[in-house]
Amino acid sequence: MVITDFLERNARLYGSEMALVEINPSDERDKARNWRETSLIETNTDAPYRREMTWRRFDKNANRMANLLLSRGVKKGTKVGILMMNCLEWLPVYFGILKAGCIAVPFNFRYSGDEIAYCLDLADVDILVFGHEFIDRLQQIPEAMDRLRYRFFVGKASDLPDFAEHYDRLVTFCSIEAPPVLLQEDDYAAIYFSSGTTGFPKAILHRHSALVHSCLAEQKHHGQTRDDVFLCIPPLYHTGAKMHWFGSLVSGSKAVLLRGVKPEWILRAVSEEKCTIVWLLVPWAQDILIDLESGKLKKEDYMLDQWRLMHIGAQPVPASLIARWKKHFPHHAYDTNYGLSESLGPGCVHLGVENIRKVGAIGVPGYGWETRILDERGEDVTPGEVGELAVKGPGVMICYYKNPEATAEVLHGDWLWTGDMARQDEEGFIYLVDRKKDVIISGGENLYPVQIEDFIRQNTKVKDVAVIGLPDERLGEIAAAIIELKEGETCTEEEINRFCLDMPRYKRPRRVIFEDVPRNPTGKIEKNVLRERYSANRLVERESMK
Repeated sequence: MVITDFLERNARLYGSEMALVEINPSDERDKARNWRETSLIETNTDAPYRREMTWRRFDKNANRMANLLLSRGVKKGTKVGILMMNCLEWLPVYFGILKAGCIAVPFNFRYSGDEIAYCLDLADVDILVFGHEFIDRLQQIPEAMDRLRYRFFVGKASDLPDFAEHYDRLVTFCSIEAPPVLLQEDDYAAIYFSSGTTGFPKAILHRHSALVHSCLAEQKHHGQTRDDVFLCIPPLYHTGAKMHWFGSLVSGSKAVLLRGVKPEWILRAVSEEKCTIVWLLVPWAQDILIDLESGKLKKEDYMLDQWRLMHIGAQPVPASLIARWKKHFPHHAYDTNYGLSESLGPGCVHLGVENIRKVGAIGVPGYGWETRILDERGEDVTPGEVGELAVKGPGVMICYYKNPEATAEVLHGDWLWTGDMARQDEEGFIYLVDRKKDVIISGGENLYPVQIEDFIRQNTKVKDVAVIGLPDERLGEIAAAIIELKEGETCTEEEINRFCLDMPRYKRPRRVIFEDVPRNPTGKIEKNVLRERYSANRLVERESMK
């Protein structure tokens, strides 16, 4: 079985039912809709910021994309890049690439021109499908563009750049029939890029079988049925968002793509689209709680009773956050999911909705997965001790494409060493301690930033916090806390130091910086950015004191 089989089944059984809805509540909604009123979209709504697509149209548009590629003579295994914001075209393009036997290569929409060029070369991308938001960045890399065989532009015809062809015009004349390509579960399907929080990303190669298992694991974990409606907010280029949507694909249920993360927009989408499942990142959940607790938003203004599950992934989740959430939404089931792009997104470890008493843990091995916690020699640690989390299962990557050295560092037989430090309690629940590279060694003591961050987040003035190690001549490193305050709050370093007196002395941050905490589109704190910024500042300070 391959993943496109699910789409074809849904088109056959539920063809006239809604598969996807796109909501763009931004100020640019009318402009954004302008070019999208084409024969590729079926919509029965007059709302200027809402478009929808049935399962039948979804499958037909994927077939059109596949047949376009085949008409250009592509071979099985050709790499096709996707550089688009979340939109109704995104998933049909992705599935069309797969139906043609090609390898889908989604790009992070935050990439600079140089990063785009780097990744095009790294993944041997031959064809690029891109949106209007990226024209300027692509014009900055003409040599990389020239190396591509084809460039397809998804956007308003009047915005078509001179180096590309217009996607809508091309696929309109392509067959809606399934292409004559035999796909097998061992075929290569996709290349995803690592999040790049430690420098330029690596290219992660996966098979169709891994995609299929992600579908089955997601549905197994969260029990999606055809009555569910999934609200998808994170970017589709990332494995997390797409693999959670796979539960909708398996169950043949509707999903809503929301282009925006404002708390009001999220609650409005849940209310108007009758969403039952929402996957949030920690900052978005915090923002919703802040607006509810301040009175800026009122639950009674929205229809939220059908919302049954809120789950979070991509980062450690403070137990205090879920306690606050349950006060406002006591009927919600809750789950957290752990995964990496190297393990094809979420689900290799998950808490399970039945285990909310264990909030703070990332959970137990997911459906079809095994886990170990290892010391530096690759041997199992004693239960309760901290070691590196390793996972084994059907979603483990084939390799880092064109990077055997990096592959050998993390793949040991069938086991993927994650680089995350964790411990396991007496019941078998795994707790994430920190990223191996983020551990701070201060005066010979190991400090785990996540533990310090969880403590500081209990301060009612704090919206977000990141703890990093900064160089220190005496201790080697010290812990520095970058603190983002809630809107309207004021705080001093002395207040934070007093608040931290309940922590062991060696864990207390030696430096407090009040600044916004940068996060990437998947919600992970960009600690490399902070380390570079504040290590440089500290060097300047030392030099000025000489």
